[in-house]
Amino acid sequence: MSNCRHDIQRLLDLYCGLPHTAARRPSAADRKLAAQLCDHAIAFDLIEAAFLLAIARRNRRDPQEPPLPPIRSLAYFLPVIEELRLHPPDPDYLRYLRSRASDQMAQISTDSRER
Repeated sequence: MSNCRHDIQRLLDLYCGLPHTAARRPSAADRKLAAQLCDHAIAFDLIEAAFLLAIARRNRRDPQEPPLPPIRSLAYFLPVIEELRLHPPDPDYLRYLRSRASDQMAQISTDSRER
């Protein structure tokens, strides 16, 4: 159980630290959903991959289109989690997404210090 509790906290910390999310603290609904994902034995790596893929897709959006609203719920990622459960991504692609996310997070951190 403590391992699951640890995974829930890791998941919530990752979610709240993502670009495009409005949450700085997880809501009660986000905590409940994180616990359900753990109860259903959804691997942390798969959830992380879903976060990375969803954010990458948002980043690829045409800049001429109106901006998307911030992500306000962990539930936003459920369709991508299901997609990856059915069709697991290539590990090399995940490494690429992680590197892109790291670059973006470093840029966000730098931008916020400049304000």
